[in-house]
Amino acid sequence: MTPHLILYPVFALFYLTAAVLVRLAYLRLGATSRGEVSIKFYRTYDTGAEPERIRVVTRHFINLLEAPVLFYVVVILTYITQRVGYGMITCAWIYVALRYVHTAVHLTANDVRLRFQIYVASGMVLVVMWTMLLVQLLRS
Repeated sequence: MTPHLILYPVFALFYLTAAVLVRLAYLRLGATSRGEVSIKFYRTYDTGAEPERIRVVTRHFINLLEAPVLFYVVVILTYITQRVGYGMITCAWIYVALRYVHTAVHLTANDVRLRFQIYVASGMVLVVMWTMLLVQLLRS
């Protein structure tokens, strides 16, 4: 087993986050250049509003900086404690795949029910990952 295999899902999630950030920047620049949003709005976010299509991407970007922090931490802890195994690597890839699907749903059809189900599933994978790490550490 090569321990660094657990790090590849981290890169995959980072690139998803980066792609959403690029999309957000593109939408915001376009909206301000067309006069849909005043540049002043971005000073304090309290004068005016973004169009809904931009608010959805903004909210999604923020979401990619919230719960995934728990993913990054469990992966780093798994790596530094040398508890990397195929089960943890599989869970990491499942988590990242669910985040990609969540992004696709949120930024296209935005089916709230489906999006919530995917979000819950990804949260359950996180619980499994944290529990696997805890059990492995308790056994040592």
